[in-house]
Amino acid sequence: MNAKHFYRQNIICRLTLLLTLFCVAILLLACEAEKPAPPEEGKMELSISSQAFREGEAIPAKYTCQGQDISPPLSWGEAPSGTRSFALILDDPDAPGGVFTHWVLFNLPSDTRKLEEAVPAQAQLPDRALQGKNDFGKIGYNGPCPPSGPAHRYRFTLYALGKPLDLKAGTSRQQVLDAMKGNILAQGRLTGTYRR
Repeated sequence: MNAKHFYRQNIICRLTLLLTLFCVAILLLACEAEKPAPPEEGKMELSISSQAFREGEAIPAKYTCQGQDISPPLSWGEAPSGTRSFALILDDPDAPGGVFTHWVLFNLPSDTRKLEEAVPAQAQLPDRALQGKNDFGKIGYNGPCPPSGPAHRYRFTLYALGKPLDLKAGTSRQQVLDAMKGNILAQGRLTGTYRR
């Protein structure tokens, strides 16, 4: 075998090897693309409902500033395994000054599946759950109280968390949201409306 022939064979072998490696890389990328993407934080949904109103319906006046201003009854389904606590935030995204917080509740025990009507406005509840400060500057629940005009939406957002939050009672909504980052296993939302 002369040098010219050997050189040509060597080039062919190298090109074949490169082509093979290229094909293997393409196949690996294709297989990787077929794998389902991991779910986003809190993407798994929790079902949350109320006996007082259905999704998208008007919240009865009893639960607003024009009534008794007590929290409505809420209940929810099973949470994913690994849930160690729940947090609940009620806000109004239609408030004139931006999102307005009506209720911050966190460190609900993992076996909790409902909240009775009229949760007391106290920093710590009997089950050791804690309440934060709402945008009225108060601890606990303050219901819908929009200005006159179109109906506002009120979002009860429930979070299943992998661990309780290391926060004190009286914490703000933003502090709770910040503390939950990387810790949300699932979430659900119930939205009601109210107008004056």
